[in-house]
Amino acid sequence: MDYASSEHAVGRPSGLTADQPDTAPLAVKILIAGGFGVGKTTLVGSVSEVAPLHTEEYLTRASIGVDDLDGLDSKVTTTVALDFGRITISDQLVVYLFGTLGQERFWFMWNDLVNGAMGAVVLVDTRRLETSFASIDFFESRGIPFVVGVNCFHGVRDRTTEEIRTALALDPQVPLVLCDARDRADGRDVLLALVEHLMAGQAAAPL
Repeated sequence: MDYASSEHAVGRPSGLTADQPDTAPLAVKILIAGGFGVGKTTLVGSVSEVAPLHTEEYLTRASIGVDDLDGLDSKVTTTVALDFGRITISDQLVVYLFGTLGQERFWFMWNDLVNGAMGAVVLVDTRRLETSFASIDFFESRGIPFVVGVNCFHGVRDRTTEEIRTALALDPQVPLVLCDARDRADGRDVLLALVEHLMAGQAAAPL
């Protein structure tokens, strides 16, 4: 399954004749979550087939002492609502990506964003693993399948996957993928890992 080369718009599903009604494509909602500054906006932008919707604003002095900027000296903007992207897999399937807000003061919005989500990607930064604990707890407590994408900033891989798993207290069944959120192919691999995880869960579910 490779959506990276899919650029066609949603149209009439194959096999339908002109006198048959169109059917709406199946819409799949996936959340991109994680702590403040881990690369959620970047990931959505790198894999979306359309110009993603961003709701970024410049950081101001008002965020000092409120948002944790430790290790984020170069960060000058932040998402204040959500990020939104789209991937057309086929005429019958479209994936919608919703990037959540990382700051603790916006966590109350997660309950609305999660409605209808089939699964999630939790991005983590090995330099600030603690910023993604809340996202993992959120999905675990609601029984929503997720995978962990380790965003290796500037190609730095300073911890092994085993060390990251231990630090995050991940269930052994949760996939963990090393990636660069700026790279489209890496973003694709993270999403494919989630799809495979969802399919494995369905196969294991009791009839």
